Amino acid sequence: MPEDVEMNDSQAPAAAASVSAAVGDAPAPAQSTLQHLKEIASVIEAGSLSKEVRRISRAVRLTIALRRRLAARDIAAFLAFALPPSSDAFARLSALVPKEDGSEMDVDTAAPTAQLSIKHGLPEIEIYCYLLVLIFLIDNKKYDEAKTCASTSIARLKSLNRRTVDVLASRLYSYYSYVHELTNTLAEIRGTLLALHRMATLHHDELGQETLLNLLLRNYLHYNLYDQAEKLRSKAPRFEAHSNQQFCRYLFYLGKIRTIQLEYTDAKESLLQAARKAPSTARGFRIQCNKWAIIVRLLLGEIPERTVFMQKGMKAALTPYFELTNAVRVGDLELFRSVADKFSSTFSADRTRNLIVRLRHNVIRTGLRNISISYSRISLADIAKKLRLDSENPVADAESIVAKAIRDGAIDATLDHANGWMVSKETGDVYSTNEPQIAFNSRIAFCLNMHNEAVKALRFPPNSHKEKESAEKRRERLQQEEELAKHMAEEDDDDF
Repeated sequence: MPEDVEMNDSQAPAAAASVSAAVGDAPAPAQSTLQHLKEIASVIEAGSLSKEVRRISRAVRLTIALRRRLAARDIAAFLAFALPPSSDAFARLSALVPKEDGSEMDVDTAAPTAQLSIKHGLPEIEIYCYLLVLIFLIDNKKYDEAKTCASTSIARLKSLNRRTVDVLASRLYSYYSYVHELTNTLAEIRGTLLALHRMATLHHDELGQETLLNLLLRNYLHYNLYDQAEKLRSKAPRFEAHSNQQFCRYLFYLGKIRTIQLEYTDAKESLLQAARKAPSTARGFRIQCNKWAIIVRLLLGEIPERTVFMQKGMKAALTPYFELTNAVRVGDLELFRSVADKFSSTFSADRTRNLIVRLRHNVIRTGLRNISISYSRISLADIAKKLRLDSENPVADAESIVAKAIRDGAIDATLDHANGWMVSKETGDVYSTNEPQIAFNSRIAFCLNMHNEAVKALRFPPNSHKEKESAEKRRERLQQEEELAKHMAEEDDDDF
């Protein structure tokens, strides 16, 4: 899909210091990639034994930081370290890792103070090995082997029900769908994703539900199955968002569905919220959100501000949409056609070409509004000439367009059928109408909505609402603290 953008949970800095800090050891100079992988495995082991999901999440982020340094010999050596040689997982994964001729296994040159060892047989370590090999195969464009690895890992995940595996499983789901998308075989895994989503729901795996719901929505939208995507979204169980990245993706897909269903107001809100919540490093994702948001705002009759197109790192990507906005703003149908033809390949790649076809009516309406403001009376033939209508009977088309605009309230004018004129009424003071009140009310609603979302995002200690102390207990506590402080001060004076 053209708008596919990888959004990491966090952009980890240098992996060497981070991995060493994760296990509490002093960072050794010039550690090898293999040693880093061993330390990450010890972090996963500690998280598995203590049932701390945050350690597993940190191990995944540290792995992403090491992603570009992974080599086949490092993967092979780590598999021999982390998995029992007689296990099925070791045999399957070792067969998928390519052998490097003329090179031996990576040897740790750092010589750490203590040799690391892990407990074999932990499901978290096994699933992590699947994830590591899958990432390596995708980066090296070995898609057939990657599909085999992904399918094997999914089959293994179906037999596990551990909350410490959920973070690793969500990553495997994402790469499982991604490798099939790269090979254009997304339709083949739709049934598997639905079964995995049902399993995640039964296991109360909320992170897996978020990830799989987004993958299914992406799967449907890839084949333009918007009705099926909306049915799935509306019937999926509700849950609180645990991953900001997955929530942003959900808002983006929801905005696309709403746009196709002509619900432009809800689509605009979802797309702008997705662009605002997305990490600053996810530039490609934010560009796609802005592209769709610009089209939706134009369909609503709004003109986006120039600052939208001048955002840092987005100017070149949003140039076609800037020229399109300019054509809609001036209401020039000929300019609109030339821009649509000039950037047709870009609009097709972004899957916004069908939406731009809808904008033709908005361009005509904008041009007609400008004409009604400029002229108190103008013939329908001149209107057809100024709008550049290229139909067989432009005067009749102009008359129908004017009549529809008057009926919809887009312009304040009347039609003189006998003389073939459009007579515009005098423009009144806009501040005597309800338009300023409506605009002000929409801004207030936006601010209140943002405030409510910020309040919902706050974190409070558990049972804090049950432990509210009364005024009398508070006075007693303060009095006891003052007496204790006074007593300690007297003891200090005695010691001195």
